[in-house]
Amino acid sequence: MPAALNDLLIIGGGVMGRFTAHHAAERSARVVVLERGRIGDPTTASYGRTRSFRNDYLDATYARLAHEAFHLWGDFERRTGSGVLVRCGCLNIGKRAVTPDLARTYVQLSFETLRRLRLKTESFDAEALRRRFPYLEADVGHLDVDAGVVDVPAVNRALTRALADRGVRTLEGVETTAIVPEDAAFRVITDAGELRTRSLVVAAGHGTNDVLEALPGCRLRVPITRDRPSDAKYFFPSAEDRHQFTADVMPVIAYLDAGIYCHPIVEGLADAVKIGYYHPPDLPGDRAPLDGIADFVEQCMPGLRTATVRDVDDVDGCDYDLVADDDFVLGAVPGFANAFVGVGWRGTGYKFAPWIGRVLAECALQGGTVYDIDRFDPARFAEVRAAVGL
Repeated sequence: MPAALNDLLIIGGGVMGRFTAHHAAERSARVVVLERGRIGDPTTASYGRTRSFRNDYLDATYARLAHEAFHLWGDFERRTGSGVLVRCGCLNIGKRAVTPDLARTYVQLSFETLRRLRLKTESFDAEALRRRFPYLEADVGHLDVDAGVVDVPAVNRALTRALADRGVRTLEGVETTAIVPEDAAFRVITDAGELRTRSLVVAAGHGTNDVLEALPGCRLRVPITRDRPSDAKYFFPSAEDRHQFTADVMPVIAYLDAGIYCHPIVEGLADAVKIGYYHPPDLPGDRAPLDGIADFVEQCMPGLRTATVRDVDDVDGCDYDLVADDDFVLGAVPGFANAFVGVGWRGTGYKFAPWIGRVLAECALQGGTVYDIDRFDPARFAEVRAAVGL
């Protein structure tokens, strides 16, 4: 007797795959999620304590989509009765001693993008920064108001409840060995048995190409590479200074020209200020000459000079899947009806998860989405492979 036919099978139980399941189940679809590891495994990219959500991109497309995702996060909170966003804002800063041409910095150019899109902002000169954020030394700051940090454990708890309430089956520790197109459906063969589905979504992160290889005749291989911040530290302020660094008064702080981001203390979630140091792929010019986190604190955040410092040595340091052309890979798998893929989140993708899940669910269940996703078409990589004879 053949296995029951599901409406949607999702390979990958990270935040993107589970938001896809969430949106699909809201449409009364019969959904199965396959995860080769364990949901909530702290070694995977979807887990940790906090991730940023923000709109301050140089590229207006990503800024608009980030703000759409912000509204979808709010919908998710209302529908699940959860609180997953810490709405503290994101302050981009610049200092002439570090980046002399402030007009060409990320802080200024991203602010101009936000202003063109009429998103909520506040601006500060050096004196206003000192008054409101006395631990900072900078010459300019622009606050992206609809921004902050995502409480990642709260997201995972809310998704787990919502998927269980909607009857989504989640199978953990399952390896997919073959995917067989069959009569307008797919037979998915795993080490735990076979499943059948009308539509298929691959949201397997760094394992995406392994899954695509299981689909016979699939020419798509996504050029993704793994990356992480080159350094990340926890800063524990003294008891008398700690109140300045909690999320009710401190925003996310970013000096992206220097590759720096800071997350505030979030009571009950993060007991320290987290500072990461990395190389953003979309800098407008050369990286600012700061020699790591200690140099940033010395020059721009002196209020943390006396804090106790500890390395971030777990997944809270973030794990990135970078794409060769620095754009999302989102849409149909070329050559296959009702098969879709989402991967390549550029180290900045977690904030987009409810939007990405909605797009993949709409594609899988409706054959298309209300959003324009042509820019992210996976076929751009299948065509390259065909052209060079790979």
